[in-house]
Amino acid sequence: MNLTFYSYTLKLKHKFVLSKHSRTTTPIVLTEIEHKGIKGYGEASLPPYLGETQEGVINFLSKVDLNKYDDPLKIEEILNEIDLIEPGNNAAKASVDIALHDLAGKILEMPLWKYFEIDSNKTPESSFTIGIDSVEMIEQKLDEAKNFKILKIKLGAGNDKEILEAVRSKTNTPIIVDVNQGWSNKHLALDMIEWLAEKNVKLVEQPLPVDHLDDIAWLNEQSPLPIFADEAVQRLCDLKNVEGVYSGINIKLMKSTGLNEAYKMILLAKEMGLQTMLGCMTETSCAISAAAQISSLVNWADLDGAMLISNDIFDGMKIINGKITLPERNGIGIVKKLV
Repeated sequence: MNLTFYSYTLKLKHKFVLSKHSRTTTPIVLTEIEHKGIKGYGEASLPPYLGETQEGVINFLSKVDLNKYDDPLKIEEILNEIDLIEPGNNAAKASVDIALHDLAGKILEMPLWKYFEIDSNKTPESSFTIGIDSVEMIEQKLDEAKNFKILKIKLGAGNDKEILEAVRSKTNTPIIVDVNQGWSNKHLALDMIEWLAEKNVKLVEQPLPVDHLDDIAWLNEQSPLPIFADEAVQRLCDLKNVEGVYSGINIKLMKSTGLNEAYKMILLAKEMGLQTMLGCMTETSCAISAAAQISSLVNWADLDGAMLISNDIFDGMKIINGKITLPERNGIGIVKKLV
């Protein structure tokens, strides 16, 4: 197998504002694994909070030698050895994982949902993400989201009620709110959540800093809405830290090192009685389509990342009338566009 990779920069349609930072681009690294004329595609998306850079990903991938493996279908063995090269580098590892799975599906001539023995007819609806912004821009973004059945609203910048009231003045579509650790006081957080519960909000994601475990557990116990972990849970080993603290977790390929571990996280979370969400960064249709292949397993999905960029170089899964719709293609289901 031959691994190649290159840097690319995603251009966002709108400035993406969270509680602690904003950006107009997202750096990524795209990977390709070729075996006997068949090519698999992968991706590492690198938003600032992950702490990975294009230079770091390329440095890590330079240490990955796939030529020593004769059988690309031995995914578990290959990924376990890659994981041991260096700690961290989760998105870099995910880029290899995704490309390996894409390659495997193409070799076996099957889509990944079939590889994982999942019912593709049970894909969930995806939310559409609206970052922190002015009331005017939020109203414009709502128009872009008119075909979605769930909205994901970013909060935590101090004007949360103003943002929610602006949304509710235009639509009563169910909402997920993501605070990205933007609140600091558990009592004020509970007051806010009780108010949100009256606004057709369905769950609250990462309301408090990840190291405030006791406060989060208290809030989850008192809250009328489920409290989900995002930044607090990266990989499979982190699940033991959130039992009894959160009601659910947001699993992302860039955090989990890819499909192999994300799949295991979903199954373990269910055993623990946790709800599951499959989320994303701003990504091309490569990583988004990979995640979509296992989306039938989760309670919630937030896989709109490719819709938030203007220079996607892949064609893959679609969100039609709010529902994740998988293409009839092998592997992760993408084709590369001519650009």
